[in-house]
Amino acid sequence: MKAITGFIVKRLEQAVPFIESLVPKYSQVGESVFFTPEQFPWSKTLEANWQVIRRELDQVLEDVDALPNFQDISKRQYRIANDDRWKTYFFWAFGFRAESNCQRCPETTKLLEQIPGLKVAFFSILAPGKHIPRHRGKHKGLIRYHLGLKVPEPREQCRIQVDEQTAHWEEGKSLIFDDTYYHQVWNDTDGYRAVLFLDIIRPMRFPMSFVNWLVCTLVAASPIVQDAKTNHLAWEKRFKEQTKQRSADSLVV
Repeated sequence: MKAITGFIVKRLEQAVPFIESLVPKYSQVGESVFFTPEQFPWSKTLEANWQVIRRELDQVLEDVDALPNFQDISKRQYRIANDDRWKTYFFWAFGFRAESNCQRCPETTKLLEQIPGLKVAFFSILAPGKHIPRHRGKHKGLIRYHLGLKVPEPREQCRIQVDEQTAHWEEGKSLIFDDTYYHQVWNDTDGYRAVLFLDIIRPMRFPMSFVNWLVCTLVAASPIVQDAKTNHLAWEKRFKEQTKQRSADSLVV
């Protein structure tokens, strides 16, 4: 089954240029590098509750060094993340739900559960000096969303360039873009930058809505996602053991 799914995903990747050419015709939010929060009404709820999410993020950041690097979870990210300066805290991805992480951040989880078409959700945490090189996503049927949670100053030194447009995060504000355009990120400040990072289904009319559903279903069953699930569970086990050990050590007088 794994081999069959991998074969189908590979054939779909070969069809990507054709699928992308159809997106502007069927997209219900148009074709654009950046999108507005008004096009995604649920983003206003996240903005209204950003401080609630930030408080749970602050608890996560207390163990920032123990968090997994992006490439530790998704090996295919090694080209753009090969050091320990891009940390992640996953909630879920393509049907896999990181239950322990969700339990540690219950209010954030409740808000995420209300978002239609949500496929990926995690805290994306960049250490000072981190640069994510130019790259692009492979599926135009998804739209990338960032909610600014922790944005160090000077803001101009903490930025993202998508296509030829440069934007800056703001705490409590949404940043929404099409990640199939080439993009890169810099954190040239002395502080951590953290956002709530989401991939959501692009709203499209039939029959492309069905094609999009099929692609995402196959991605969920692909070796890429299954390996990431295995890697996350392995990290989660180690983290629990480390936390238990720290608790035991704290009781020793």
